[in-house]
Amino acid sequence: MKNRETFSSGLAVFFATLGSAVGLGNIWKFPYLTGQHGGGAFLLVYLACIVFVGLPVMLGEFYLGRRTRSNAVGAFEKLAPGTPWKNIGAMGVAAAALIMFFYSSVAGWVYFYLFKALRGDFAAVTMESAKAQFGALVVDPVTPVVWQLAVLAVVAAILVMGVKKGIERITKTLMPLLFILIVACDLRALTLPGAADGVSFLFATDFGKLSAAAVLTALGLAFFKLSLGMGCMITYGSYFTADNNLFATGAKVALSDTLVSLLAGLAIFPTVFSFGLEPGAGPGLLFMTIPLVFSQMPFGSVLLVAFFFLAAIAATTAMLSLVEVPVAYLAEEKGLPRSRAVMLSVAGIFAVGVLATLSVDKGSLLGGYTFMGRGFFDWFDYLSSNILLPLGGLLIALFVGRIADKADVARELSKGSPAAARLLTVYFIILRYVTPALLIVIFLSSVGVIKL
Repeated sequence: MKNRETFSSGLAVFFATLGSAVGLGNIWKFPYLTGQHGGGAFLLVYLACIVFVGLPVMLGEFYLGRRTRSNAVGAFEKLAPGTPWKNIGAMGVAAAALIMFFYSSVAGWVYFYLFKALRGDFAAVTMESAKAQFGALVVDPVTPVVWQLAVLAVVAAILVMGVKKGIERITKTLMPLLFILIVACDLRALTLPGAADGVSFLFATDFGKLSAAAVLTALGLAFFKLSLGMGCMITYGSYFTADNNLFATGAKVALSDTLVSLLAGLAIFPTVFSFGLEPGAGPGLLFMTIPLVFSQMPFGSVLLVAFFFLAAIAATTAMLSLVEVPVAYLAEEKGLPRSRAVMLSVAGIFAVGVLATLSVDKGSLLGGYTFMGRGFFDWFDYLSSNILLPLGGLLIALFVGRIADKADVARELSKGSPAAARLLTVYFIILRYVTPALLIVIFLSSVGVIKL
């Protein structure tokens, strides 16, 4: 592809890649699992899993993207032409699309709740009314579809502008803003009576809560939270500057992603504990518990808007990287103009994603249509998260560690950092032996073969 765009600087690379990694799971899932499984003890295990699973695969994807300057499918075709290895890239494109089918639905809820917060709909909310509002939303056949379309329209408008004017400009603006909003919410939450209980829940180091199941959870999070196995990091890696230090970028993104999650936890759990509510409400923390507790504190309406705005930022930046995967594929492999590739990708995601939006609840329009006990929403989630992502990550580790030319990988990873050369021996050992073994464990756990 002639005149292929790249990011303009290392800072742009960092913010775009971090934007891909940070998503709605950072806002509630990671903080809750950290507190549930031993706080600081779980965090230490998670960081170890980042070293042995997350970073090795991320660096492998960076290599594939920057070395070939290609989309997820084209990268494998250039490095192993005429071989079945290109199917790994196709799996990534399929995984990104499957995730977008249901993720765009949840992001639509976030946008709608931001609108409701701006309108002041939560001024006198109770737990019963909060549950009723969310319940009414997921069974409504019109409202969630409209907001799903609105989210996709925002993402399309950004992607049409291109890599520098679209993805780079937006992520360089929104990621610092996300940090500011989280810190603002933290400062208010930490001043509430009983906030110390929430902090203790999140950070108290209790190795007694560490179990084999907790370690499996940490393994899965280390892989899934960094947007691996879905073509995002290959695609974004293809836009990296030639002198970018890939080791440093990977480490900074992993640590910053973890920091965002913990800061989100500091905004949520001191607040939840202060009002004596259940911290394990899962997505309900976003759509039921948070509106309730924020509405009951001074300046809560302002903080509620800020909270849903930061959640909308997290959803949007993650979606940019997901939709860019099929966009880059269509533009480079099928020769479509970028604008047409964006519109075709978004139209396809919306057409199929509506099935997820209308099947969230048994009372939804399509809620009664199930196969093997799962509706459309759950199948899209299961096939992407439990099958395609861990398999894709495993095959990427095997390809970069055993099929790709070792000297070529070493040269690419060493660019921009002479010190990185000292890490390569350890990196190859981990990538060839440790990472595949752990990804097999993740896959077997995901499909239910390993049960703890």
